[in-house]
Amino acid sequence: MKNLPLDLELFETVLMYNALFDQAYLETIIHYTKPTFFKNKNIKSVFGSVISYYMEHNKIPNITELKTHLVDQDKRDCLREVILSFKTIDKNYDKDVLLKNTERFIKEKSVLNTVLKTSLDIQTGIIDPSKILKEFENACNISLIDNMGFDYLESIDKHCDDLQKVFNVIPTGWKWLDDKLGGGLMADGRALYVFFGVTNVGKSIFLGNMATNLLNQDKTVVLISLEMPEQIYAKRISSQLSKIPFSDLKLQTDSLKNHLNQYKVKNKKSKLIIKEFPPKTVSPLHIKSYLEKLVRSGIKPDAIVIDYLNLIAPNNTGLNSYESVKEITEDIRALSYTFSCPIISATQANRSAFSTPNPDMDMTSESMGLSHTVDAQISIWTEKEDFELGIIHMGIVKNRFGPRQCHTVLEIDYETLSLKDPDQVASSFIVNPSKRRDMENNDPVNSSLISTFDLIESLSLNDEN
Repeated sequence: MKNLPLDLELFETVLMYNALFDQAYLETIIHYTKPTFFKNKNIKSVFGSVISYYMEHNKIPNITELKTHLVDQDKRDCLREVILSFKTIDKNYDKDVLLKNTERFIKEKSVLNTVLKTSLDIQTGIIDPSKILKEFENACNISLIDNMGFDYLESIDKHCDDLQKVFNVIPTGWKWLDDKLGGGLMADGRALYVFFGVTNVGKSIFLGNMATNLLNQDKTVVLISLEMPEQIYAKRISSQLSKIPFSDLKLQTDSLKNHLNQYKVKNKKSKLIIKEFPPKTVSPLHIKSYLEKLVRSGIKPDAIVIDYLNLIAPNNTGLNSYESVKEITEDIRALSYTFSCPIISATQANRSAFSTPNPDMDMTSESMGLSHTVDAQISIWTEKEDFELGIIHMGIVKNRFGPRQCHTVLEIDYETLSLKDPDQVASSFIVNPSKRRDMENNDPVNSSLISTFDLIESLSLNDEN
């Protein structure tokens, strides 16, 4: 049975007893429980004294030690009444139930305190909706963690068994990138992947292609756009899926409908939700609330794509740009834990990155705090003649899953805004020597293209070695 009533007044005595005689329990609740939570004035007084003693001596006091510090007679009387009240409760309280009920007690008291504080703030004319929302979220998300973590030396067998397991990953659709990321995106979340580059280099193209590549694997993808309307993103996805040029979609709607209907039959489990928010109007908390609404409606994302981090508003106001972007990045990464799926986003490179091949992390715009937080940061850039060659460069400048300071090229079709795996680019050229001979002339563009394919082949051989 769920949500059984909890006698809060009686539970105050239960909580006080365990806090006074179980140090592990006190240490679990100490950062969440305030003396003001207690309605019983005797417990309120004693709990405050126990907290003060613990903070000074890093241990709970025994009764004698506590009495020694209670020089005020009223406080001694409170202690006596509290000890007498312990006779009314059963001391053998199931630990799991105790933690569950304590968490509920703390949450209810925290929410009530937030309501009272908000009411006072409104009366005095102090209204900050984002701060109020943050306080309610903090109250509702309190969790008393009873998992002590992984006991490394006592779990050697389990550790060795885990080494034999293959991480559950979702391929990105680009083999080179998958190889560098340990197989693909962490399917169970706890990971944030960010593309970065200068303005107009193609960050949204990469994010759109990532969404399409995941959709092709029967995944549920939520694409949150803070830069362009939902319909524009939908057009991009349509062009990538159908290979109908972006500018011709309106002229080939019958072909598009036919292709997408066939796609639905072939990919029965695929689902793509595109949600637009105006830039700088939603915080990570708003995004979390939106995603929770989707989950409640039966739509559980396998991956979340956000275009892009710097257009999200921070949960807290009054932060400088470094603090703001760092907090946003940390909060968005935390959502990959909450929803157990990878999050893919993008950020800007600063002006020093213009005309710089493979820009490094120190060229991240606004905040290096973003680079410090993300799990993988993937640079994208173009060089002279790349547009004519139909290629775009991709490198890795931070990577918790494998090597960094490596790069490759993708084939890019600007008509359909599609990206092709570098292995496909290289192999299609290598296996067709006649194509290579036809291009081996004095034309500088063709010579550059040949050099690019040689680079791809060289990079592939180096990776294998």
